[in-house]
Amino acid sequence: MENKRTVWAMDPTHSELLFKVKHLMITNVKGEFRKFNAELSSIGTDFTTASIKLTIDAASIFTNEDNRDGHLKGGDFFDVENHKEIVFVGTSITKVDGDNYKLTGTLTIKGVSKDAHLNVEFGGISKDPWGNEKAGFSVNGTINRKDWGLTWNAPLETGGVLVSEEVKISAELQFVKTA
Repeated sequence: MENKRTVWAMDPTHSELLFKVKHLMITNVKGEFRKFNAELSSIGTDFTTASIKLTIDAASIFTNEDNRDGHLKGGDFFDVENHKEIVFVGTSITKVDGDNYKLTGTLTIKGVSKDAHLNVEFGGISKDPWGNEKAGFSVNGTINRKDWGLTWNAPLETGGVLVSEEVKISAELQFVKTA
């Protein structure tokens, strides 16, 4: 028996990709990528069979401060002139319990590819008022930016550093069933 794959297209108006980084060792600075797309296919609604690819426009980074955004787009961080995209390709999805999954994949930033591990909560499937079948996911994880060559920092007079190495990632992704 052939297992037909279900294709899900990301709904960009109901999806977001956020990050937080500790600044001055005392508070978090939030940011987001405003342009990204995720592709998902699975055998029916068995998401442990899913094929996942997320592509981010690195230049779409936004932290609500123009100078910081410019610095992040430059060579010290994402070098968007030479590395236009950040890509995550899922390699395995394991059901942990209930609606919780562990997603492992290859994250490529600035030409450096390394494994990243994310927690995924399946929010369910519902039909919108126009009859479209939609699936929702909340994704969270933490990476060390130095693992991808994002090493810029500045020491603080009081000890510690200006920007933490740890980056917290959070995404809300909604998909619409297309086939």
